Amino acid sequence: MGLFDVFKKNKESKVEENNVGNKEVQALGWDAITEECKRVYKGQENPKHYGTLISFELGGKDPLQGISIYDGGDYWHFVTYGLSELYEKKSSVKEVSGYGMEFTFKLKKDNYENEENEIKCICGILQYIAKLTFTKGEIFKPYEYLYTGQTEGIDCNKKSNITGFITIPDTLFHEINTPNGKVTFLEFIGVTDNELKAIINKSITVGDLYTKLGSDITNYNRQSVI
Repeated sequence: MGLFDVFKKNKESKVEENNVGNKEVQALGWDAITEECKRVYKGQENPKHYGTLISFELGGKDPLQGISIYDGGDYWHFVTYGLSELYEKKSSVKEVSGYGMEFTFKLKKDNYENEENEIKCICGILQYIAKLTFTKGEIFKPYEYLYTGQTEGIDCNKKSNITGFITIPDTLFHEINTPNGKVTFLEFIGVTDNELKAIINKSITVGDLYTKLGSDITNYNRQSVI
């Protein structure tokens, strides 16, 4: 997963120190994402949060600046920070903030051998997917699939049937308009090797598979629906 530091986010607005004159820059994009999280998860002011110690721009290997994890009751809801412009506006496209998206993921709570390790594992996977955007310009959209050809599970012990992902618009988060442009929340759902191969072979569409699953919560212990 790379170098991460787990901490509780402060209630105050996040600021970043600029290298020029130690000027503080308001993190308006960051705050806009957090406000949407607060709308969905009222009362969760200080969710579990993994922040990257060394930024990607300074040579760190993890492109996302942070990932928050909210308690959804029977699942953990992951929300990324970093694919959109969190601080000052840098891109020339005024209508869109950065890549115009942030990732989300819902992991079903279960009797994990080590739940914290499973949470960290998902954070590492989200960092890896984000790196495809940062290094290869890959823009992910709803109702696509992510297939690597692996047959091992994405869980820590690599025993799950879940080996890849499909994408949908997050079912709880709305598109937001930030001072740096709009941001949509793209949700990844874990799917099995059989399900992915069915999509590739065009025997089922991503949308139809999502309907067949009947849930957007990734369950490591479920069987394939195909």
